[in-house]
Amino acid sequence: MKAEIITIGDEILIGQITDTNSKWIAERLNEIGISVYQITSIQDDRQHILKALAEAEKNADIILLTGGLGPTKDDITKHTLTAYFNDRLVLNEKVLKHIRELFARMNFAPTDFDRQQAMLPEKAVALENKIGTAAGMWFEKNGKVFVSMPGVPTEMKGLMLNEVLPRLKNNYKLPYIVHKTILTYGMNESNVASLLEDWENQLPDFIKFAYLPSYDRLRLRFTAHGEDKQMLEDAIDVEIKKLHHILRDLIVGVDENDLIEVVLNRKMTQKGITLSTAESCTGGNIAKMITAIPGASNFFTGSLVAYSAKIKEEILKISPDTIKKYTVVSKEVVQEMALKCIKLFQTDYAVATTGNAGPTTDKTDKSVGVVFIAIASPNGISVEEFNFGQPREKVIRRASAKALEMLKKEIEKNT
Repeated sequence: MKAEIITIGDEILIGQITDTNSKWIAERLNEIGISVYQITSIQDDRQHILKALAEAEKNADIILLTGGLGPTKDDITKHTLTAYFNDRLVLNEKVLKHIRELFARMNFAPTDFDRQQAMLPEKAVALENKIGTAAGMWFEKNGKVFVSMPGVPTEMKGLMLNEVLPRLKNNYKLPYIVHKTILTYGMNESNVASLLEDWENQLPDFIKFAYLPSYDRLRLRFTAHGEDKQMLEDAIDVEIKKLHHILRDLIVGVDENDLIEVVLNRKMTQKGITLSTAESCTGGNIAKMITAIPGASNFFTGSLVAYSAKIKEEILKISPDTIKKYTVVSKEVVQEMALKCIKLFQTDYAVATTGNAGPTTDKTDKSVGVVFIAIASPNGISVEEFNFGQPREKVIRRASAKALEMLKKEIEKNT
């Protein structure tokens, strides 16, 4: 069974707001076994809405619309739906009563808009919006379901959870859709794909496999469809075990619960290890990633963003001679940064970064994208040089993730 989501509103198309409704709706539909065929954002325009409805009717079994149900003249969805279904608006007394009771609780005086909001297409089943004035509307035509909901996220979510999802589950025999996502760090998409080519060719037909790359990690997503949920989960688990044998330590965990900063949080807390950071080109991003996870105070002592040479010299106590001889973007400087950081914060481990995030090289002899990362530990120090290319955001995110990868491997080696 396929669904299409249509969001209506000029504010989305001009970039004034971000369409978070579609993401949330798609997640809820997948949970009950309905695949989303397409997501479309369209104007508050009668012809555009009519065209989108006609196309969606050809593509999907369930069409969910959000937006354009307010009482003002620019909200035309209800009137357009009335035309699409060759219907007429009639007063819904139950909806009118709800609106007036809602306004009374807020000490709002009744207006003509109350009655306008309660005028609904005669062929629609009204869906109760407990926290707003715009009722949801459920239409059926040629075996297809059309649902119109307000664009306000809290109202849309209430209607989905209380009205739409229960009706869909009661009205249809739905399959299961199971997703699992493996998180990998340290190798790009094309190299991972070459390692997995033979394995991927042997996947069962009911399992789809997708690569989801980003600057800092590569996610590998399994999706399985079928009538037996346990069978689907077991089949994916079998493939994940095979994946572990191929990718080994590239795999950090499963789903967003196993981001590398989450895994490090657990590992360092369990082992009673302390950590500090001295960041230059990453500008505090490593510390931000670490402290975004609850419980970081158990092991993370602090961070110094030593962005200028002056701060490196005066606070971290990096030798001016080292900077003069090798420049701030060098193996020698990042090594001193890590060693002085571990001493300054009195921690077991320290992470240090220095490099050229771009767009300029700031009078160094290294090109944009070059980053040095050092990990200081009770057993010594390790330093690596990388070239993360461009643009600036890519350099910062990849350097931050690589630093945490190196830290994880160093801890595993030493404990």
